[in-house]
Amino acid sequence: MTHRPLDESVRPVRPHPESHWNRPPEPGKVDPAVLGALLRRHGWQRRGGAAGRYGRWTPPGPAAAGTSLLVPESRAFPDSDDLLGEALQALARSGAPSAREVLVGLAVPSDEIRWWRDVPDGPAGAAPWTVEEQLRGAARQMLLAGALATRARAGYYGARHRRAATALLDHVLVGPASDGRRLTAFVSTDPGRPLAVRLHQALYAVREAIDYQRATGGMDAFDGAVEAGASRELTEALIALVRGTEGARIAVEWAPAAGVPADCAADTEPIEFSPGDLPALREAGARYLREEPSVSVRITGAVVRLRRPGPRGEGSVRLRVLAGADIPYVRVTLDEEDYRIAGQAHLVGLPVRVQGRLESRGGFRRLGGACAVAPVQVDEAERDRLMKSLQETAEITAVFEEACGGEERGD
Repeated sequence: MTHRPLDESVRPVRPHPESHWNRPPEPGKVDPAVLGALLRRHGWQRRGGAAGRYGRWTPPGPAAAGTSLLVPESRAFPDSDDLLGEALQALARSGAPSAREVLVGLAVPSDEIRWWRDVPDGPAGAAPWTVEEQLRGAARQMLLAGALATRARAGYYGARHRRAATALLDHVLVGPASDGRRLTAFVSTDPGRPLAVRLHQALYAVREAIDYQRATGGMDAFDGAVEAGASRELTEALIALVRGTEGARIAVEWAPAAGVPADCAADTEPIEFSPGDLPALREAGARYLREEPSVSVRITGAVVRLRRPGPRGEGSVRLRVLAGADIPYVRVTLDEEDYRIAGQAHLVGLPVRVQGRLESRGGFRRLGGACAVAPVQVDEAERDRLMKSLQETAEITAVFEEACGGEERGD
C-alpha cells in the first residue's frame, strides 16, 4: 500500500484506455491522411491510383510482390469507408512488420522513437542473444532518462522522481527487436508526448556538446545541455547503446494525427553516435554526478526500520517518504534523543517530520545533518492505514524487537 502526501487532496484517477490489439481499428475512426502518412513513414510506396481519389500502396521489401492496398485520399467519395475497411483488414493479415507498426500508430496516436545499432554479424548473419537484451536495456534507460527530464532538470537524478517517471513508461509500447539491431517504441501522445519532446531535445543537445568537446576539449556545453534534458542517466543510456557497436542512431518521428510539437522540426534525421563519443559521454556522466548539489528538504515519512549498535547512542532510521521529496525511501542518522522520538512515533502509528540535506552522493537516498525530528499528528483513519501498511512488512519486527529489549536486525 502507498500513501499520498498528507497535505494533498485526493485526485480523480484517469482510467487507462482500453485498446484491442487483436483486431484493426474501425474504418470510421481512421483518418485517410493519417493512414497515408504512416504507410509512407514505414516504407510503403505509392504506385499510382486515381488522382484525387485513392492511392495504391505496396509494402517495402520482398512482401511487395502481389500485395497492395487501395487507400482513399479523403472521405469525399461514397466508397471511402469500404476501401479503408479492406485496407485495414489487409494490414491485419499481412506478415510484414511495417504493417503491424502502421496498425499500432492508428490504434493509439503515438510518437515513434527508433534505435539502430550497427553490430558485427555472427555466423550466417545471426547475432548473439545478448545483443537484443543490450538494445532493449539501453532503450529503456533512454526512455526513463527522458521521462525524468519531464519532471525536473538535473544533471543527476539518482532516486528522485523515479516513481512518476516509471509510471510514464506504462504508456509506451515496444515492437520486436530485429536481430538486436533495430527497435521501435510507440509513445502515446497522451500523456507521453512531453517524454518524446524532451528526449528529442536532449539528444540533440548531447550531440552538440560532444561535437564541441571534440573540437575544443571543453566540457562547458554539457552544462548548458542540462536545461534541454541531458543528464547522467541519459549519458549512461547512450554509453549502453553504443558500447560494443560500430555506431548507433536514434530518431524521433511525430504522430501524424497530433502534428509536430512546438519548437521541434517536422523532418528530423536520425542522431548518430559512435564509439569515438564514449570518452566524452563518460566524462560528462562523471561531471554530472560530481557537480549535482545536495538539496535542503523537510521530509515527512513513516519509520519502517531502526538500527543502532547498542541500547544507547545514535542510530540509523529508514523512512518511507510521504511528503517533502520525490523519492520512495531515505536513510537518516539520528542522535539518541531523535532516535527515541522516531521509535516512539512509529510504535503509536505516527509519521515523523525531519529537516536535513538530501545528499547527492549515494543517489539522494540519505539525509545528512538531520534535526528537528517530531511526530506528525494525523487523523485516526490515516493512522490506521499507516499501521496496516507497516504491519504488512517484515520490517516492523526490527522495531518491536528493540522495544522489547531484544537484539536488533540490520538493514
